Amino acid sequence: MPKTKKSRPRKSGVVTLRAVADHVGLTPGTVSSVLNNAPSSRSIPQSTKNRILQAARELNYRPNFFAQSLRRKRTYTIGVIVEEIGDAYGSLVISGVEQYLRSKNFFFLTVVHRHDPLLLDRYAQILLERGVEGFLTVDMQLRVAPPLPTVAVAGHKTFPGVTNIVLDHHHAARIALEHLLSLGHRKIAFMKGSRFSSDSEDRWHAIMEVARRLNIEVDPELTVQIDIDDPTPQLGYPFAKQLLERRLPFTALFAYNDLSAIGAIRAFQEEGLRVPGDISVVGFDDIQIAAYNTPSLTTVRQPLIRMGTIAAQTLLERIETKKLEPREIAIQPELVIRESTSRRAG
Repeated sequence: MPKTKKSRPRKSGVVTLRAVADHVGLTPGTVSSVLNNAPSSRSIPQSTKNRILQAARELNYRPNFFAQSLRRKRTYTIGVIVEEIGDAYGSLVISGVEQYLRSKNFFFLTVVHRHDPLLLDRYAQILLERGVEGFLTVDMQLRVAPPLPTVAVAGHKTFPGVTNIVLDHHHAARIALEHLLSLGHRKIAFMKGSRFSSDSEDRWHAIMEVARRLNIEVDPELTVQIDIDDPTPQLGYPFAKQLLERRLPFTALFAYNDLSAIGAIRAFQEEGLRVPGDISVVGFDDIQIAAYNTPSLTTVRQPLIRMGTIAAQTLLERIETKKLEPREIAIQPELVIRESTSRRAG
């Protein structure tokens, strides 16, 4: 029912639903019905709806999120579980996640587990207690099936309720190794990823299989195992030094990722070796710094921002529709050729 008194707009502070109702001279129930687009608003004249919406804009009214959540029994929040905040890989994935969630008025809470299983279990429980509606994990190995819809970026284990966003590592290995072969490189060194990275095992198996098909020898003496967890180029620097200390000839390096490739380039340059004149280097990921390193890095590009977007979109679709999950979504990589590779000398 209309009210006779019409109040003046508030100058400061939080504008309540009642303040909007007082401003337009209507009941709070009528105003709430219109602002929430409730079924009961269908009987309200369009002119009245327009007046309410205009008043809400003029007063800068913002709905109470917590009140809406209680009413709808929703939190519109997901939990994002990552190994490290600010690392080059995860930050690009989270950027894609954030962009999509923001467009859908969803929030996310982020926890960092640093590969500590006890911390991971504790944080997962905390997120559940905060009422998240699903989980999104980045570069981690799940141990058990989560109790909520889950999407895992770089996830490889099959669990009920989990959708894995995976890269086609066989295609990635093929385009990288074929590029080096086309430049005349046969003595190729390799860096294997650490056990901390969820992609390590699948990527190495793909490299070994593709190398056999291309008749490329993977010499154990020209292979180094990364055994540290470091989100900086230090990830590759000491292991490139190990390769050089073995004093075996090689003309190219296929690094585990861009950070290890950049660290390796620094190690080679310190020994007076030219990249790519003496050693060509291929990375993996195409993180932001790859294009600005000296030399700029030839690398296998993972569309990390798009992977984050796909992950967030898939998770929200599962939350909203309650449909059975796709078990796996495969992403195609591409080779980005820059300055760190060239034809083998001699």
